[in-house]
Amino acid sequence: MTMAFFNPILLENAVRAALDEDLGRAGDITTNATIPAHLQASAVMAARKGGVIAGLPLAEAAFRLIDPSLKFEPLVEEGAHVGPKTAVCRITGNARAILTAERVALNYACRLSGIATMTAEFVALVAHTNANICCTRKTTPGLRAFEKYAVRCGGAMNHRFGLDDAVLIKDNHIAVAGGIREALRAAKSAAGHLVKVEIEVDTLDQLRIVVDEGADFVLLDNMSVAEMREAVKIAAGKVKLEASGGINKATVKEIAETGVDLISSGALTHSAPILDLGLDIEIG
Repeated sequence: MTMAFFNPILLENAVRAALDEDLGRAGDITTNATIPAHLQASAVMAARKGGVIAGLPLAEAAFRLIDPSLKFEPLVEEGAHVGPKTAVCRITGNARAILTAERVALNYACRLSGIATMTAEFVALVAHTNANICCTRKTTPGLRAFEKYAVRCGGAMNHRFGLDDAVLIKDNHIAVAGGIREALRAAKSAAGHLVKVEIEVDTLDQLRIVVDEGADFVLLDNMSVAEMREAVKIAAGKVKLEASGGINKATVKEIAETGVDLISSGALTHSAPILDLGLDIEIG
């Protein structure tokens, strides 16, 4: 089972660091003290409640890094919607290895499945519109690539991954640069032909300036629904519009219905509850 979305070295390095954090200096002293070294076992990871599954490749990496001989069998696809008590993967092999890797494997799978689940809920709420849901850079340090992957498993899009893959001119950039025109012109002259330029606006007057100057995307920051509707009229398809700022499941539907192209929400990654998954083990 692979995560084609990732450089495999990135995946392995992250999981190895998580295992190092958990094992510390002496390893799993509880398991080593209570479980015979030769004992074989099988275990099933199952959903305690319904949701969308993501992160099984990271769980697999956790088990395999502890013991390459463990057999990991995914029972559902990444991005699958599952009901309560659904088995999502099976692990067989050395009992000590399974128990030692259990928490790291579950941490990744629970966290990423929670993000995928919340994302799918947002996507369903705007499915009747042309708006696309996307995430932000409000991610857990060290987990951004994986959390953004989970967003994709939930059916949404990724915003920029970092400061180096797209230009996003924020209000503080505009203030220091001396104004919207100055910031936008400087960014457009510096960006390569493959780099998208987006600029944040707080008012409809600022939007009119951006439409006149030209940009790839405009981020409508914390605008009211009425302002967003007017912004769609002003843009008239000349620039793509992204709504952002405090968006949640209670507000996303109405925002999508204004006609904006994108809706970005940090809640997808910073506020998603985990999907409760557990490991049920049987002695072989």
